[in-house]
Amino acid sequence: MHNSLQVYNSLTRQQETFTPTNPPYVGMYVCGPTVYGPAHLGHARCYVTFDVIQRYLTHLGYQVRYVRNITDVGHLERDADEGADKIAKQASLENVEPMEVVQRYMNSFHRDMALLNVQPPNIEPQASGHIPEQIRMIQEIMNQGLAYEVNGSVYFNIMAYREKYHYGKLSGRNIDDLLAGTRVLAGQQEKKFPLDFALWKKANNTHIMRWPSPWGEGFPGWHIECTALATKYLGSCFDIHGGGMDLLFPHHECELAQSQAAQHTTLAKYWLHNNLVTINDQKMSKSLGNSITLDELFQGIHPLLDRAYSPMVLRFFILQAHYRSTLSFTNEALQAAEKGYLKLINGLKTTKDMKYAPIGLGNVDEAMVAQVEKHMAACYQAMNNDFNTAKLIAELFHLLKFIHALAYRQVDFYKLGEKVFETLKKTYIYILEDILGLREDYKAVPADLLSVILKVYSQAKQQKNYEQIEMLRAELRVLGIIVQDTTRGVEWSHA
Repeated sequence: MHNSLQVYNSLTRQQETFTPTNPPYVGMYVCGPTVYGPAHLGHARCYVTFDVIQRYLTHLGYQVRYVRNITDVGHLERDADEGADKIAKQASLENVEPMEVVQRYMNSFHRDMALLNVQPPNIEPQASGHIPEQIRMIQEIMNQGLAYEVNGSVYFNIMAYREKYHYGKLSGRNIDDLLAGTRVLAGQQEKKFPLDFALWKKANNTHIMRWPSPWGEGFPGWHIECTALATKYLGSCFDIHGGGMDLLFPHHECELAQSQAAQHTTLAKYWLHNNLVTINDQKMSKSLGNSITLDELFQGIHPLLDRAYSPMVLRFFILQAHYRSTLSFTNEALQAAEKGYLKLINGLKTTKDMKYAPIGLGNVDEAMVAQVEKHMAACYQAMNNDFNTAKLIAELFHLLKFIHALAYRQVDFYKLGEKVFETLKKTYIYILEDILGLREDYKAVPADLLSVILKVYSQAKQQKNYEQIEMLRAELRVLGIIVQDTTRGVEWSHA
């Protein structure tokens, strides 16, 4: 089964058989968030995607070491080499320490990921905690003659790199075309060549986040942190490097170049990219005012939303599309996803409650067994074909038809036979919960359910139905709730 997994590799632009360097171990690095604001739909898409990839690799028997960093320094505005650090800028707006901003948004990111049932990575290194590693890698690139220092800043030398390696190999960009589209910005005259990028930036007097280095006080560039962190925890060339399509250029291209320069490797064997999110068919961006945070989606408090959508509906919605296709958010699409999600979850309840209970006696229906087995096999074929969760979900709906037919007695259990029935049951539950990572979202808050019970209690009192009153009191007491009749009406307290 292992060798049948195919993945689309952005580096070679083709689908390849997944063969890890050192099985059964798999090293996977995914670029984490820059924690200067709340997580949005783009984050959800990326981290749900790689969560499922990690879950499926584990299912195949691999031991995955999943590293996802936290960018808490060096990511400048517009992903450029000039301008303010995104975190320092937010800190000065809020008049707090940069690390307060980092901590707050890191906490809220973790909260959102937990709601989405995204499993935490094995290692979550912070860039600010790995400055020595970044400095060492910059020095190695300088030793290779592929970086230079100017006024306390260090830049990667694209022209020198170009003589040995191919810059643009990952993203397919052409240096001459890139140059044609490059404006020389103020402050870039330090660079020998407009496409050179910062490995280390000298800190000006007002820059708060700064560290000592061989070139003076400063801070690392955005690209170097990922190369250094990935290498530290996964080695100089690991199996999978993942992230959103928006990071392909310049971030991932620069990461790969740094790795080639410092350690003569492409950093990762397979580069996987999830596609972008559009809102009503428009690119999602802060400047267009259509960037929806996860909190806004879960609470339904964004002008573009009709209402709130639960974390599991969002997770299901993301997985309904193949990770490499664009995902268009509309209220209609989310509502359709909610219906689909609830069907599968109701099916999960039915499946878990169902026991093999034939009424009649008769022969196994071979044609029906063949159909069920075909759809079960197709579930794994879908995942082996570059993690096609869209196709996998379609197959689950096929399996659900058989589950309903058995549950509603349209088909007698004996027609499937006990062994196939148990496999069907196990497959449906396992794929839904362990591979897709879906779980029941409790819409009703316990307090809401309690108020319904207390209404029933009040009605029973009016009707003097003492038997029902006693039964409700006893059942609630078991749950740790005491019901009191007061002059204000029926009230409850914790036992």
